[in-house]
Amino acid sequence: MENQIKNVTYKTTNTYETLNEINSNTKRVWLVFHGIGFLSRFFLKYFNELPKEENYILAPQAPSKYYLKNEYKHVGASWLTKENTAIETENLFNYLDAVLENENLPTDCQIIVFGFSQGVSIALRYLAFSKLQCSKIIIYAGGIPKELNKTDFNYFENKTEIISIIGDHDEYLTPKRLEEENRKLNSLFGDSIRHINFKGAHEVKKEIINQLAI
Repeated sequence: MENQIKNVTYKTTNTYETLNEINSNTKRVWLVFHGIGFLSRFFLKYFNELPKEENYILAPQAPSKYYLKNEYKHVGASWLTKENTAIETENLFNYLDAVLENENLPTDCQIIVFGFSQGVSIALRYLAFSKLQCSKIIIYAGGIPKELNKTDFNYFENKTEIISIIGDHDEYLTPKRLEEENRKLNSLFGDSIRHINFKGAHEVKKEIINQLAI
């Protein structure tokens, strides 16, 4: 007798973390997606130099936790794997919908969507699904999901700034991979992408983030 795969639906709970408070001076709300191996509370440190009165940062938490380096000390997390990807993606969308519903964000603030590394694929997939309006999408050293196409983002109507950030010594981006990712970027968003290159590896630069808060 062969194994059977069955699904079950149940209620679950996940955390997310925020930095600063929404107030009458808040200009920008950042929805930031960390990379693999991060926890949201540690990812927020890259945004703690932004002006507090003007910037509210919202960091969802990848649901799959694991011990880093097999040392059973430090915990990291992953958004998705190749296992049951469709179901896990749907779960993530439900979670992100719940986060935004819980926050009830003001409508007069700019929404900036920021993805680093694995977080890029989650950010773009969620935008394609939710049609969330945002003023900027920041694609930082991450891959573009192959299933996405230009029509997924037609709702932007050229009102959203697309920014791509890459280090010149990123160990995960070979020249071939970089060429492929740029091709996918252009196919989704055309040639109006703002490219920012920096001297460094696969790392988040606070000074670059600080420059984007305008």
